[in-house]
Amino acid sequence: MYQTQSSREFFSRQFNLGLSLALSLVFSLILSLLTETVQAQTYPSKPVILVVPQAAAGTNDIVARLIAPALGEALNGSVVVENRPGAGGNIGTQAVTKSAKDGYTLLLTINSAQAINPALYKNPGFDPVGDFTFLYYIGATPYVLVSPPGSPLKTLAEVVAAAKKKPGELAYASAGNGTISHLLGAMLATSAGIELQHIPYKGVAPAINDVLGGQVPLAFASLPSALSYMKTGKLQSIAISSAKRSPAAPDVPTIAETYPDCVGEVWVGLFAPTGVNPEIAKTIQAAMTKVMGRPDVRERLTLQGLDLTPVATNKLAGFLKDEIAKWARIVKASGAQLD
Repeated sequence: MYQTQSSREFFSRQFNLGLSLALSLVFSLILSLLTETVQAQTYPSKPVILVVPQAAAGTNDIVARLIAPALGEALNGSVVVENRPGAGGNIGTQAVTKSAKDGYTLLLTINSAQAINPALYKNPGFDPVGDFTFLYYIGATPYVLVSPPGSPLKTLAEVVAAAKKKPGELAYASAGNGTISHLLGAMLATSAGIELQHIPYKGVAPAINDVLGGQVPLAFASLPSALSYMKTGKLQSIAISSAKRSPAAPDVPTIAETYPDCVGEVWVGLFAPTGVNPEIAKTIQAAMTKVMGRPDVRERLTLQGLDLTPVATNKLAGFLKDEIAKWARIVKASGAQLD
């Protein structure tokens, strides 16, 4: 048995072709790695967009505008906050998943969008785990049940008594269907054995405005969004949704003091779309560590009612999965469902 000239030429061509393809792949891989390295070394070379998927004056909008200047300084660049509200946070969140994976479009969001919407909406348009890299946990804050000045509803006992007197008539405003402010009303109703009428708004600001104007007797609002009104007496604070009283409002009792199972807080986190350069992700995380280590930033966030107890980077993925599972149970119990 022997190879003919033509067969040897054939195998030689095949070998050369295979070698050429292998070298091409190696070259492409090296070029890709070099490109990523250069991108990481020069990051950021343009403004970083911090997408807030809710309307202005909400918790994460307040947090975003407090930390954006400090984050820009820590990155030696600039950070611009951009509100993209709609569909309970789904629109802005979806937009980030479709953005370039280059670290220049980040998501600063809250658990109502990232942990609750996947259970609330049949198709939220994103995978909270698969589509995102959880970069940094910033902090958490409770909600507060408020009423307008002069309202006879000053205590939780008075709210429960009024609701029992006229079942289904006492209304409360929320930041929207399926938000924590909505679900807290449902949790309170279940715990107290009462019926409440839920009135959803497109964000916390219009909900608070209608309570201020007397159109709605009650609202669940995040502490940062309600705190200034509470301090000036424009809103009466009835009870707070954390397990313990907040240092930002120590005189406000917790709902849990009467109904131990009625606890719920909003947390704020920073995300990048999956596929972001790991070195850029580390740069952002290091910058956020600097930001959250600044006494002035911590003081301003704490004054807004945020608990800044950290969650370690290596525990963020597990934390998010646990949150998704917890709120899925609460959404199921509430019966809330959106298309």
